[in-house]
Amino acid sequence: MNTPVDRVEEQRWLRLAQRGDADAFARLYQAHVQAIFRYIYHRLNDVQLAEDFTGDVFVRALKGIGAYQDQGKPFIAWLYRIAHARVVDHYRRQDRRPEDTDLDAEPIAVTADMDEGMLRRQAAKALREGLAALTGDQQQVLVLRFIEGQRIEVVADLMGKNANAIKQLQHRALKALAKRLEKAGFDLDTLLSGLS
Repeated sequence: MNTPVDRVEEQRWLRLAQRGDADAFARLYQAHVQAIFRYIYHRLNDVQLAEDFTGDVFVRALKGIGAYQDQGKPFIAWLYRIAHARVVDHYRRQDRRPEDTDLDAEPIAVTADMDEGMLRRQAAKALREGLAALTGDQQQVLVLRFIEGQRIEVVADLMGKNANAIKQLQHRALKALAKRLEKAGFDLDTLLSGLS
């Protein structure tokens, strides 16, 4: 998880970036690029696409920075909204979920602990497929909470919902994910502890 950007400093960078200061926008980019990349990567499961989409998010942010209005939320909330819209657009155009071609193409080495490696790959694949089957909001909550490590209040702020709504959304998402994993022969708690 990234260390949070000081809001006062971030607002100063925003004002300068809105006046055309490229260095100020570069600071905003450096402060948030990794979080946006991770968010997109965990939604698409494709490094190349995640890199392309991350670049696109910041191009769109740069083009729209003049119209950006601070509404009391961190700048990254706006970036997450742009990233989320980009991912949704991608799936609409593809009309399907991502394929796990990276796992299919991975050569299998014969080792003494081959079963353990194969089981880990199967567990990772089941987890990705389970996440991909969730709604967009459910995926977003799980990525922000468990991959980005954000607190409930931060996720609520980023998604424009109250904390109780996020707790309920997270609960439903985890329940749905556990059910899908159980059908695939995995226990969510065991799987998450084994993959960490």
